[in-house]
Amino acid sequence: MNWKLTDNKNWDSLEQQFQWVQDMNFVMQHHLHHEEGSVAVHTRMVLEALQQQPEYRALPAKEQEILWAAALLHDVEKRSTSVDEGGGIITSKGHARRGEYTARTILYRDIPTPFHIRETIAALVRYHGLPVWIMERENPVKKLCEASLRVDTRLLKMLAVADIQGRICKDKSALMESAELFEMLCREQDCWGKARSFATDHARFQYFHTEDGYIDYIPHDNFRCEVILLSGLPGMGKDHYIRTLQQDVPVISLDAIRRKYKVSPTDKAANGRVVQEAKEEARSYLRKEQGFVWNATNTSKQMRSQLIDLFLTYGAKVKIVYIEKPYEIWRKQNREREFMVPETVLDAMLGKLEVPQLEEAHEVVYSV
Repeated sequence: MNWKLTDNKNWDSLEQQFQWVQDMNFVMQHHLHHEEGSVAVHTRMVLEALQQQPEYRALPAKEQEILWAAALLHDVEKRSTSVDEGGGIITSKGHARRGEYTARTILYRDIPTPFHIRETIAALVRYHGLPVWIMERENPVKKLCEASLRVDTRLLKMLAVADIQGRICKDKSALMESAELFEMLCREQDCWGKARSFATDHARFQYFHTEDGYIDYIPHDNFRCEVILLSGLPGMGKDHYIRTLQQDVPVISLDAIRRKYKVSPTDKAANGRVVQEAKEEARSYLRKEQGFVWNATNTSKQMRSQLIDLFLTYGAKVKIVYIEKPYEIWRKQNREREFMVPETVLDAMLGKLEVPQLEEAHEVVYSV
């Protein structure tokens, strides 16, 4: 499949095709870092700079399209995060993180995109500033390794270089030096153009879940049971996935508990009690060293992390299974459910979806 964001990459055409491109014209930037003006002007300059890179021209067509789409989308959410603090000082904290959510939504709902391509573009948007600011992070090596599990660091540097060259500022040479240091760090950590490898899945998990963990430490695997943590928006087919499992495994279902007590998913107070009951049920299995499936949406990293911490307390191995169907099939399945979720609720959940990543658990499976 030769996926393309669009066949017509002329800027005027992009503005006509996409409202989010039009919006860039009305978003100004910090005068010291972006003398060129609006996000639209900057993004056009970034796209031009990217296409002039010899490294970009040498890429296969698929990777060129991925990188071009990421460049177009990299500052898409400066429109929602920019704050004018006066005197030409404009900040846009969190624009990369929110931009990841928007890129994912656009490439899932509006422009059907293969899962791997979509998530690569979303990751490039999320980490596009990392090569410039990595040495200012609290733990630069860990952040680098995290990024390498999601995206090719060569592509990330190309995007960062285009982002630097596609602007007018006085510190451009210093920013370019930072990008070169990023490549050096990648090579030093053996994750230049590839994911940082770990001796075992447990070694990877321990490194990311231990504050001062040694990156090459190999912990002993002594799991007492395995917990399957399902993740996916409502109506994606989590119940169907459970029915396909070979072994007869207990299932803890938040929906089933809600129905038992006739609790609405929107009743926050009642849902707190539902979760507590589910956790107590989980503890009873964990004490007996009995594996089980935790069946709920678990669409945020924070939500998953809290549950994983509980399972780890009892020595469980954690496997996340993320389930996704194409947009139209998903909506159709939801409409056909016995307990349909309102469309507005689905839209809101989609806009905040955090797809599980490899550093979160011992194993992550994408059933897409």
